[in-house]
Amino acid sequence: MVLTRLIPLWIAIVSGVAILVSAFIRPMESWGENFTDTFNVIAAIASVLGAGSLLKANLAKVSRRDAGWGFALVVLGTFLITLVVGLGKIGVHPSHDFPQADFGGKQESADTPFGWIYEFAMVPLTSTMFALLAFYVASAAFRAFRAKNLEASLLLGTAFVILLGRTFAGVVLTGWLPDWASGLRLENLSVYVMQVFNTAGNRAIIIGIALGVAATSLRILLGVDRSWLGGGER
Repeated sequence: MVLTRLIPLWIAIVSGVAILVSAFIRPMESWGENFTDTFNVIAAIASVLGAGSLLKANLAKVSRRDAGWGFALVVLGTFLITLVVGLGKIGVHPSHDFPQADFGGKQESADTPFGWIYEFAMVPLTSTMFALLAFYVASAAFRAFRAKNLEASLLLGTAFVILLGRTFAGVVLTGWLPDWASGLRLENLSVYVMQVFNTAGNRAIIIGIALGVAATSLRILLGVDRSWLGGGER
């Protein structure tokens, strides 16, 4: 009970109050920096645990020959290759500041194996995934949008303006408009909608999120909300 609930609760309360106070009281700024450094160390340890969990789950899937075990094998192979290349700093050139250190350079540069993996494997795969998601989102929006009332009609019209304005089709459809009516061109109209209406909506959502975060943080700092400890709020 003490190790699993009371000590974590007091660690969260003390660290949260220290970081909060350090933002307003100058002599206590070092407190917040110290706690932030501690959190970074904990995050590094958590990443190691996450990597171990990834290996355990995928190795179990491969050993049992579960459905999709081939993809798990690919995950294991790419993970191990990236881990060895990154931690070993294979192919890293010496830094200009420390030329005597063989591994002092940055491994993120494009002429290193780690940078090559990121630039020519990670980036294309990510771009492909988001390109596919765009088609899924467009098809789902086409099926979901129904002009049943005024609000749905406004949403449907705005969606078409944004979709067409961000493509060459919008330029072709409304490019004939004269200069005095250039604001009605789809490419310009989509920019106006995103900068005015979308910005206003995003700010309202961000303010609501900020208020929710503040309320949740106060509940945790005061010990009212203990659900993050597991086993309910008692």
